[in-house]
Amino acid sequence: MTHRPEPSSPTVPVRPAGPADAGEITRLRSTYVLSEPLGEDWLAVCREQLAERLGPGGDARAHVVDAPAGGLAACAMGLIHRLLPGPRYPEGLAGRVHVVATEAAYRRRGYARAAVAALLERFQQEGVTLFELHASDEAAPLYAEFGFASDPAMMRMTRLVAPDASPRPDR
Repeated sequence: MTHRPEPSSPTVPVRPAGPADAGEITRLRSTYVLSEPLGEDWLAVCREQLAERLGPGGDARAHVVDAPAGGLAACAMGLIHRLLPGPRYPEGLAGRVHVVATEAAYRRRGYARAAVAALLERFQQEGVTLFELHASDEAAPLYAEFGFASDPAMMRMTRLVAPDASPRPDR
């Protein structure tokens, strides 16, 4: 990331998320980010882990916009992880934007932009200097506004426990 993110918009009521928001963030991730919605068992596992990780000493950070009728209208959630330090990341911290989602009824209001700006600002305040994310084609222009750029060197691999099995929530 080359540009400092703009502070969140004062007209969008974005706030830091806490453990109590884990269920709604998990729901938004399942509904709007994942290629297939999670089943109830996986939702419970994710909700419990995220609640713990959003708590004191956890590695998750999130900023949310509340929906007027309850629940969340939008969220941006990321994870901080340690790396070996270097000149471009002297604190040895990287932040991965893991979830950005907006309820369909609340889109085109700047909620995602405000939540992402607040999340990136929080990362930066905590010493994060390497920012990562996976962007959909639809969201790429928003992230480019913050200074993100495509990196052809990034590669990805998923390894399941066994070639024909996927881990169960109870493992």
